[in-house]
Amino acid sequence: MTTPLPVGPMGRCPQCSKPSLIAPANPWRPFCSERCKLIDLGDWMNGRFVIPVEPSADSDDYGPEDLPPRQ
Repeated sequence: MTTPLPVGPMGRCPQCSKPSLIAPANPWRPFCSERCKLIDLGDWMNGRFVIPVEPSADSDDYGPEDLPPRQ
């Protein structure tokens, strides 16, 4: 018996570059497998991937120096 080929648009897995089904039938899209999806998530969680952000002058963000001293 052979496994049926996926039907739908194909792309490349961003993690391993293998062919990946880019359709709702693939629960891990755009990745080819759960393994590749989890590797990518681990890279984000470990800080290997970041989205650069420039703070604005009117930002409401507070840094550690803005916190009250511990008692």
